[in-house]
Amino acid sequence: MTATLHLAQPPRGWAYSPSADSDVKVVLADDQREVRRNLRGLLDSEPGIEVIAEAGDLASAIRHVRAHAPHVLLLDLRLPGGSSIDAIRRLRAEAPQTEIVVATIEDSPVFAQQAIDAGAVGYVLKDHPDGDLAKAVRCAARGEEYRSPRVAARLDALRRAVDVDGLTPRETEVLRLIALGFTSSEISERLHLSRRTIDAHRRRIHRELGLGKRSELVRYAMARNLIGDQGS
Repeated sequence: MTATLHLAQPPRGWAYSPSADSDVKVVLADDQREVRRNLRGLLDSEPGIEVIAEAGDLASAIRHVRAHAPHVLLLDLRLPGGSSIDAIRRLRAEAPQTEIVVATIEDSPVFAQQAIDAGAVGYVLKDHPDGDLAKAVRCAARGEEYRSPRVAARLDALRRAVDVDGLTPRETEVLRLIALGFTSSEISERLHLSRRTIDAHRRRIHRELGLGKRSELVRYAMARNLIGDQGS
């Protein structure tokens, strides 16, 4: 059975006008102080962008959004204090004037799709922030979408695997991790799923694609741009 991947387009609230006199106000949320300092340095060096508050956990991030009503919340995907995906969904409902950009080391298309479906308008990778970060913030402030090029390619690959090959998004992610060399136990830990569930996904992947060897799965994943030189 072929699954259908739906891209949620949540209603947008107030959007920053590029012609406005005020800077784009940003709340920066990351649990690592050094990372916050580096990201803030990049944003502070950009004209027209001002970081007005920092947070090291989800509760602080939500509190700053409520207190300051920033144009953009720059949010790490794995903050302590709960689920960042749930927080995105919650803030889209509570603070529609604030657009959300995820800044993460996680280039998994499934995680990216979850963040987008929850309401994030941007998704950038922290390992290449120089070219993406300010662009994503400016796009978000205007209510426009932005994805790091590597993530955009992964999302396209995910859609093709779902629409053409009949895999679910979760099976596609398991396939990607198998191709990258992760064991079932490692995939289980990474995706927070039981070993039994991962093994069931593996069996269905082999059956659905008609591929028996890991080397065949690697070639399939590379052909579909699920892995490769830019995003392994």
